[in-house]
Amino acid sequence: MRTLAIGDVHGCLTALDKMLALVELTPEDRVIFLGDYVDRGPDSCGVIDRILELRDQYNIICLTGNHEIMMSSARYDYLMYESWLRYGGQETLASYSHEDGEESPLDAIAQRHWRFLDEVCLPCFEDDSHIFVHANVSPDLPLDEQEDEILYWDRFANNGPHCSGKTVICGHTSQKSGLPLNVGHSVVIDTWVYGEGWLTCLDIQKGHFWQTNQANQHRLGVLA
Repeated sequence: MRTLAIGDVHGCLTALDKMLALVELTPEDRVIFLGDYVDRGPDSCGVIDRILELRDQYNIICLTGNHEIMMSSARYDYLMYESWLRYGGQETLASYSHEDGEESPLDAIAQRHWRFLDEVCLPCFEDDSHIFVHANVSPDLPLDEQEDEILYWDRFANNGPHCSGKTVICGHTSQKSGLPLNVGHSVVIDTWVYGEGWLTCLDIQKGHFWQTNQANQHRLGVLA
């Protein structure tokens, strides 16, 4: 069984579909998406639809990112709605088909997508050897005592290994180099796909990775 971690997708469906073709998922694989499915890229609606399709066929674990928190909160908090629009929400709303008579652009978002944000996505995940989070962890606290600010919003800093001894796999802090950041005890795989970088899928056991981009290109690598 492979454990595959996929970094921040940010509405880049072309890169995601190219990735899925490359890795050739099997029912024995476990795939962990690290969050930030939406915003900034052109097709957040399509990305969520694709992930929902994958969940019907494969072992898919989806984490919550800070952009999912902003999107979900935008329904109830006008200030968050305004902030969300500035950080990619406009691109997300544009990916949904709006119909005449809708009072709010948010009305165009399908209920199954709201359920995905509210009920499917998890704060974090861990197995015997790894911790998977969107943003970061406090090294001296067990996973069930981590603060939301750290899990979803904190930029990665090399604060040392986690007290569990497990390797942390995270996204959120975009690596403008286009390459994963490996500091031994932690690996960051947000590689700026919505900008000039790549979408990264890491094989946790083997340490090699696939990368794809919105130009439908791909490349392979091994963690340095």
